[in-house]
Amino acid sequence: MIQEVNQKVLDSVRNFYAAGLNFRAHIEWANSRGASHKIPTQADIGYRSNNALICSGEDIVIPKDSVGPVEYEGELVAVIGRKIKNATESNALDCVAGYTLGNDVSERSWQKGDRTLWRAKNSDTFKPMGPAIVGGIDPMAQKIDVRINGKTVSSYSTAGMIFGVAHYIARMSRYLTLHPGDVIWFGCDGPTVPALQPGDLVEVVNDRIGVLANRVTRKP
Repeated sequence: MIQEVNQKVLDSVRNFYAAGLNFRAHIEWANSRGASHKIPTQADIGYRSNNALICSGEDIVIPKDSVGPVEYEGELVAVIGRKIKNATESNALDCVAGYTLGNDVSERSWQKGDRTLWRAKNSDTFKPMGPAIVGGIDPMAQKIDVRINGKTVSSYSTAGMIFGVAHYIARMSRYLTLHPGDVIWFGCDGPTVPALQPGDLVEVVNDRIGVLANRVTRKP
């Protein structure tokens, strides 16, 4: 099953969940820049705002008062296809319609200075998703690359997740009902540099799902 991620699909997203810190190498890299994150002992979930979603081919627009750096985070995304509550890890993936790619664009000065992630993660256009929703793949055996202007700057396997996709879905559904149209983003591995600059073409790539490609611009 392959479904294009278009504006109609983005408009149908009901709840937008994000796993956050879910790879050891990303935590270690963040700590090398002054953060003090610990390896999580349980799978906790955060939220993102639907207003930030855009399709492949649309521009990422950096707000004019951003001092940066603005960085990419290429991620695997699960799209929920049917309502589920109290899933077990053995049946959790049954509710997934398919998988796509996301770019969790992040303004790091706002992420560090604001009390919440309201603009660092949720500014308009900061959440490209696509290019397609693909079923029948193993979410724990996917290679995800990120390219900037054709050069590969990140490459990792989803096998490195601290908590896997089925574990997240089972844990979440213990407390909340997952509905068709919900999306769950599963974090990224390693550094997310260099920073994005106006004019850059940033691509999140997976052999099965395709290429999520967005040009970076800056609001005048």
